[in-house]
Parts: sequence; structure tokens; C-alpha cells
Amino acid sequence: MTRPSVSAADIKPDLDRLRRRGLLRGSLSLGSLALLTGCDLSTHSGVDAALWAMLRFNDRVQAALFSPTRMAETYPASAISHPFRFNAYYPEWQVRQVDPAVWRFEVAGLVADKAPWNVDKLRSLPQEAQITRHICIEGWSQVGQWSGVPLHVFLRRVGADTRARYVAFSCFDGYSTSLDMASALHPQTILALDFEQQPLAPQWGSPLRLRIPIKLGFKSAKNLQSIEVTNTFPGGFWENQGYNWFSGV
Repeated sequence: MTRPSVSAADIKPDLDRLRRRGLLRGSLSLGSLALLTGCDLSTHSGVDAALWAMLRFNDRVQAALFSPTRMAETYPASAISHPFRFNAYYPEWQVRQVDPAVWRFEVAGLVADKAPWNVDKLRSLPQEAQITRHICIEGWSQVGQWSGVPLHVFLRRVGADTRARYVAFSCFDGYSTSLDMASALHPQTILALDFEQQPLAPQWGSPLRLRIPIKLGFKSAKNLQSIEVTNTFPGGFWENQGYNWFSGV
């Protein structure tokens, strides 16, 4: 499945049609559809098909409105939330662990250099820190401090084809997610190695996680195992179950 790039002009007919039908008024809004946390849309019933159509439309709208120069808000150290809330698709007692000394970050797809990376090699690249808000689709948010390699630096370092549509991530805990290339290249998207100025602990995604503050929290995948640059739509763990794929905030 390939998702075409869109512009504001591309979606104008759809927006006009929805306005005429009144679907942008009342309780059934695009925002509420983006928060369908409990719905399994894998059955493809009539209702499911309608919701899938709205989710795909929501993706198109958000992609058209995306700006690479729009930054997520940053905060002073005094605003950091303590304690920071654990969040995963499993309870904290099931946190997965791997030895950082033997862990390798695999690289695949449309890249020139597919050699795997270890923690020391990642730390040799330029590092950036951010204090930003993690916004969960469940309705809560907290401010945290992360630092690591800007993803755009890593992608260019491995010779990624930045004309490709998607960047996909797989994790050793069974999780996965994906980004459009524009979001992957956003200045605030990082491969985080540290949380609160310390190497990531297992509950925060050791040894490497994605941190993208311009997206809802479930896009910031923990426990990264591999990255792939591709033109084939990769979906993701929650996205394949009906979560909005673009999920910008």
C-alpha cells in the first residue's frame, strides 16, 4: 500500500464536501476519530470501513498541514514531570531488556550503508537534547528530557534516500511504527540514547528509542531494533489496529 503525497489544494474538494454534509460539526469530529483507542478496525464491517475512510482522510489533512519549520514547544528543566509515567502496550513488570553491549541497530531499505550500529557508534554522532511534552493518545501528557542523535543526521550519515516516502521502525519488544519522511527529517525528531541526562533505563526504551514531540506518544517507539527506509507503506503496531497513522499534535 502506497500513500501519495498531498497538498492543501488536493484535499480542498474533500473538505468542501465534508462541510456541506456537516461532518465537521458536533461530536463526530476528526479529532474524536483520532482518539478511537478502543476500536478494532480489522473486521472491515460497514462501520469499520467508514471509520477507516475517515482515518485515511485525517492522515491526508494532517500531511497537507504539516510544516517542517513548526516546532513543538520546549520547556525549562523546572517543568520536567517527576515521576515520569511508564507507558507501553504491556505492563511495567513485562519490560523487555537487552544488553546494550551486544545490541545492534539494523539498517535496511533505501540506504547506501546498511552496516549495523552499536551504542558507541551512535554516541559518536552529533547529539541534541530537548525538554518536550509527551502527549499520550489516552489523554494524559508529561514533560520529559531526552537527548540523542537527530534522526535527519543519522539518515544522511547512512546515505538514506530522503525522497523515499516512509521510515519504518521495528523493536525487540514486538512493537513497530513508521513515519512519513518529512516528519522523520523534522529537526526535533531524535534517536534518543538518554533520559534525564542518563543512559536510557529499560522502562524508557534502552538502549535506543525514537522521540518525536510533534506526534502523539505512541509514535515514539522504544527498544529500537531496526530502521528501514521504504516506499512501501509499513503501518505499525497500533496503526494496523485503527490508530490514526500520521498522528500529529
